[in-house]
Amino acid sequence: MIHDDIADFAAALPPFRALAGIDLGDKTIGIAVSDVTQSVATPLSTIRRKKFTPDAEALIEILRQRNIGGLIFGLPRNMDGSEGPRCQATRAFARNFQRIHDLPIGFWDERLSTVAAERALIEADTSRRRRAEVIDHVAAGYILQGALDRLQHMRSAG
Repeated sequence: MIHDDIADFAAALPPFRALAGIDLGDKTIGIAVSDVTQSVATPLSTIRRKKFTPDAEALIEILRQRNIGGLIFGLPRNMDGSEGPRCQATRAFARNFQRIHDLPIGFWDERLSTVAAERALIEADTSRRRRAEVIDHVAAGYILQGALDRLQHMRSAG
């Protein structure tokens, strides 16, 4: 089930299962995973994109290996908050993925996640070549951590 509201997404999650954060790009899919308490996001890997079916199969294999209970897709909104073609492509991927896999899917505003990831990698003195290799799953980590922080806040407030 796809949930636009983070509270609806939270209600659909199975207990004590990790979440995966997805940074869907034109050429790659960055993936990050959480711990089972859904507290900490860790960048995991990057899938080189081909076509939907092989991309989805590679993603499903990672989800299966990690016993993932839900997905957070980064939603690349424009700076004014509107949704452009990249948001539409992300939503379309999520809809297509939902047809073949039944995990709860949520979205997280990913504006500036790649900028934050790039800044962190530069501060860690990561080479330009290495940054290019890891930027997508580091950005997925920022996306997932934002959603995890919101979920934790909702749990502590409720």
